Amino acid sequence: MGLPIVRSVAELRAQVRLWRGAGDRIGLVPTMGALHEGHLSLVRAARGRADRVIVTLFVNPRQFNSAEDLRLYPRSEAEDAARLETEGVDLLFAPGVEAMYPEGFSTTVSVKGVSEGLCGAHRPGHFDGVATVVAKLFLQSQADIAVFGEKDYQQLAVIRRMAQDLDIPIEIIGASTVRAADGLALSSRNARLSPEGRSRAVALITALTAAADQLTGGAEAEPILAAARRSILEGGFGEVEYLELRDAADLAPVQRVDRSAARLLVAAWIDGVRLIDNVPVWPGPEA
Repeated sequence: MGLPIVRSVAELRAQVRLWRGAGDRIGLVPTMGALHEGHLSLVRAARGRADRVIVTLFVNPRQFNSAEDLRLYPRSEAEDAARLETEGVDLLFAPGVEAMYPEGFSTTVSVKGVSEGLCGAHRPGHFDGVATVVAKLFLQSQADIAVFGEKDYQQLAVIRRMAQDLDIPIEIIGASTVRAADGLALSSRNARLSPEGRSRAVALITALTAAADQLTGGAEAEPILAAARRSILEGGFGEVEYLELRDAADLAPVQRVDRSAARLLVAAWIDGVRLIDNVPVWPGPEA
């Protein structure tokens, strides 16, 4: 029979009503497609917490800062649907732009605080686009839980804040980053790297891990971060857009990790591709 695919909000809600009538708990995994093992790990996390799992596939134009980046974003719906069917997904919601942003659409959801700095500083309007589309998906699906990857850590913080502030009755679950054997975080953008760029890209997680180890226990951040930036550039990256230590809960900048957990976050360019990553940093026993 194949995986059911619906493209309108009315079709989605009709199916959700049937599941709700049966008492089913509903899980949601929003994606932009080009699915890899990282996305599938989110599906499995949802499957373990819900009776029904909806995956959404929508390349959201409102979260792209560049028309070229939007044009180049990989699209592979048929392959994605086949993978999701294998994972036991119950429904794929794959709306067109006109279904999500019909003529006259004029509302934007903007989340202050956690959206500022980091990717928010370098991609103006990006998180407005994310918050707007995710708010719509939450309301359209009426899901009980939604699963997002920790690789997009700032995005996860924005979505949590948005759902809490708007009293959307959904549990947000953050799932650990899935990595290749050499440690590089899985990303749809990795497919755009040349073979040489792909081999050099591991410098990102190597530098992050080394810096996180040094920061554990309360060491002053700036000298360690400066050395990590140099290591990333020497490893073959053309630009480090940011490398910052932030509080894990509210993303406020911190200078040392001596009280509560922090997150070390990075964005850097290689082969004309922007890669992001992050790792946790914990207070050491002496803190």
